[in-house]
Amino acid sequence: MTQCPNLARTLTRWLSGGCLLLLPLLGSAAVEPDTTGSAQITPPNIIVILADDLGYGDIGSFGSETIDTPRIDEMAEQGLKLPQFYAAAPVCTPSRAGLLTGRYSARMGIEHVFMYDAHDGMDSSEITIAEQLQKAGYDTGMVGKWHLGHLDRYMPWNQGFEEFYGVPFSNDMANFFFYENQKIIHEPIDQRYLTKRYTEKALDYIERHQKAPFFLYLAHSMPHVPLYVSPEFEGKSEGGLYGDVVEELDWSTGEVMDKLAELDLLDNTLVIFTSDNGPWLGMGDHAGTAGPLRDGKGSAFEGGQRVPTVAHWPARIAPGSVQNSVASFVDLMPTFSALAGVELPTDRAIDGEDITHLLTSEVEREEQRFFYMSAGSAEVTGYRDGDWKIKLPRKGYPVLIEPILKMDRYSHGLLLFNLKDDPYEQNNLVDEHPERVAAMQQIIADLETNIAAEKPRQRYMRGTRSDKKGYGPLLVKGGLLAMVLLGLVLGAFYGVYRLIRRLFKSKSVGA
Repeated sequence: MTQCPNLARTLTRWLSGGCLLLLPLLGSAAVEPDTTGSAQITPPNIIVILADDLGYGDIGSFGSETIDTPRIDEMAEQGLKLPQFYAAAPVCTPSRAGLLTGRYSARMGIEHVFMYDAHDGMDSSEITIAEQLQKAGYDTGMVGKWHLGHLDRYMPWNQGFEEFYGVPFSNDMANFFFYENQKIIHEPIDQRYLTKRYTEKALDYIERHQKAPFFLYLAHSMPHVPLYVSPEFEGKSEGGLYGDVVEELDWSTGEVMDKLAELDLLDNTLVIFTSDNGPWLGMGDHAGTAGPLRDGKGSAFEGGQRVPTVAHWPARIAPGSVQNSVASFVDLMPTFSALAGVELPTDRAIDGEDITHLLTSEVEREEQRFFYMSAGSAEVTGYRDGDWKIKLPRKGYPVLIEPILKMDRYSHGLLLFNLKDDPYEQNNLVDEHPERVAAMQQIIADLETNIAAEKPRQRYMRGTRSDKKGYGPLLVKGGLLAMVLLGLVLGAFYGVYRLIRRLFKSKSVGA
């Protein structure tokens, strides 16, 4: 049974190879980057490098002055910088779900982060980038952090990835072990070498799959806390331990680019570097920075979901390109599908769109729209339309506590910002634009109605509490036994006390 997909992929690659043999008869290949956005004959290799909790201002090309990231900055100089690119959610599980499926997490019933004891996961009926690209004969591999459910039926090998080497969830959770495909490696993980280990596995994957189109999803565990860095990077950065960790990620990215160049794959490989959400500001000096943006991880303000993103693809992207159109994780699955010549599923809503033209030209997107997801519920909490952004009211703790916790959990009313004039989201314009507010609220309501029509099952993000109803008789007996044991212990102590007093009294009388 498992040989059939492999046979299909083999035939697909054979047919693709036959088409390539006809290229000399059809015309010469383009030497300069093709920035027209037109379809190309040879599908590119695709690599997504995903950092964890990296802030908008944590790399040089996005404004960092304390952390050196020359290799990522080089990608931006030789490729494309996307200053208005968004993660699909402000925390990792729903963000990763959106990246892989092209769908907002609310459609999947995913509200927050799957904990280590969760028995649930992203439903296996969801169609991922890997499953899409397999249809075009791609090899598909993943290295790093999964975090979409750790039970077998939710793991990468059941979501289109032929190879997996990594961990099931965040590095701060219990039962943290490596998986090599479907085998658990029952050895403690030395996190100092986590980034290096992922890098070695990624390079090995590229080496072994250089002959066929491949998709590699390299999802780093860092710089999520706890922070660890290999000895050769420790103490090197002006940004402290956090900076050390990010600079090792930059080294890792450079190793991937160097391997592609060594194998003559760099020209036709699309590499995207990005982050799953903003920085975890509550972690103090173990957190990054969102630069000029407001707030960070867990927040529907810009610092929570706008992430540093660069794309590199010499065959199609002109050096030094900048694309200021609004785009996001949910656009990646449709884009990669289009590049591979695979049609999108028609039996479900796909929220993203093919943005090949944004990557390969300076043409701007016609509709600059983005929906912000909640960090704690399957709800839409904000909406961006062009320069305008609305953020729905929320209830939480008093605003005075926010400077301490930095988690965007404080109460506020309805907010409206013009991000062009006010990128820091300081000036609430709700009262000045009531008609715009009403229209944007209606668009959010329409999306939530559309999502509700799919009747998504709410996912259990952690293990449910046990029901102790009916344990009354056992608890009574246990309580009585505990009282008896406590009485015996107290009686023993009292007996020892009386004995000691009697001994001291007899000695004093004898003296």
